[in-house]
Amino acid sequence: MRRITPAQRRARLARRHLLHPEHRATRTEKVAEALVGLHATDASCVTLSSFARLRAPSLAEVDRALYEDRTLLRMHCMRRTLFVVPEPLASTFFHATPPAMASRERATLLKHLAAADPPRDARWLDEAAALALAELARRGEASAVELTDAVAELQTTITLSPGKRYAATLRIGGELLRVLAMEGRVRRGRPVGGWTSARFRYHVAPAMEPVDPAAAQAEVVRRWLRTYGPGTEADLKWWTGWGVREVRRALAQLPVLEVELTDAGRGWDLPGQGAEEEAPGPWAAFLPGLDPATMGWHHRDFYLDPAHRSLVYDSVGNGGPTVWSDGRIVGVWAQRRTGELVWRLLADVGAEATALIEKEAARLQSLLDADELVVSFPAPLTRELLA
Repeated sequence: MRRITPAQRRARLARRHLLHPEHRATRTEKVAEALVGLHATDASCVTLSSFARLRAPSLAEVDRALYEDRTLLRMHCMRRTLFVVPEPLASTFFHATPPAMASRERATLLKHLAAADPPRDARWLDEAAALALAELARRGEASAVELTDAVAELQTTITLSPGKRYAATLRIGGELLRVLAMEGRVRRGRPVGGWTSARFRYHVAPAMEPVDPAAAQAEVVRRWLRTYGPGTEADLKWWTGWGVREVRRALAQLPVLEVELTDAGRGWDLPGQGAEEEAPGPWAAFLPGLDPATMGWHHRDFYLDPAHRSLVYDSVGNGGPTVWSDGRIVGVWAQRRTGELVWRLLADVGAEATALIEKEAARLQSLLDADELVVSFPAPLTRELLA
């Protein structure tokens, strides 16, 4: 059985995640494909993850792929998380996602509607969805607010967390669009506002090409191993959000090799991957919260000192904005309200590495200008960093 060290894994990460300057991409589509999708919980994460990996990053380049050519699209898939994925792979990701995900969202909305005044049932929700889709088709594209204003049924209100101090009453238009998006019936288009906005315009989605769910899951795992491998079953379970049975079934359909990870035990790899294990040279990167590199594995010791985990990740494993050096997370960063970037290193990385980090900070600062980021999952150290 082949043994693979943390240093070899970090060398792969530098190349496969397009983080070493010599391996950066020329188009945003290449970034999304290489990373098996870009986390999109925060709208800014898509742009910042792309900036870190593009040779000539610009908002215009990212917008082209997302909104002009529409070669990339936002959709819920792994772990019920919003990702940006290559449009040709949409059906694969859709069918690889257990249908229970959308069913749970629909059931939650029905529960709220049952408590509305007067109560509404599943038949009423289906009729409201049909009216919403018809109006969206007529308009071509609309925001949740525009669609809700146009369709009276979507103005029905529900109360979230009733009886709690944080209870909220809202119209169902946005909630219904979220369910329809998870069901693959609508897609998100341009944001309402700037590139950091989390509100989008929607359009009716084309029919998804049928794909066998087991084959779709195997293809997703193959792509994950190509970019993130080697990895463990726990890594795949974490990244996909599937059960162990689904992970093992997908692995069984692939020509995988069992390997020993010196930092994590038994793992899996694709054949013929050893050519990328020589260190490519020094590099640094500033990655946003929830970046694919930060969120790619359950076992993170090969790229993060365990003593620093609680400074970078929250209690459920969401990573904040990070500073990287030669395949390791070595610091965290944040943005002040003035637009200024601030960062803190968690260890002494030496003068050469620090100089590269400063260069990357200046590169990102020039791209951000004065735009204020929206960070839903800041690093636990962020508050202290901004004090």
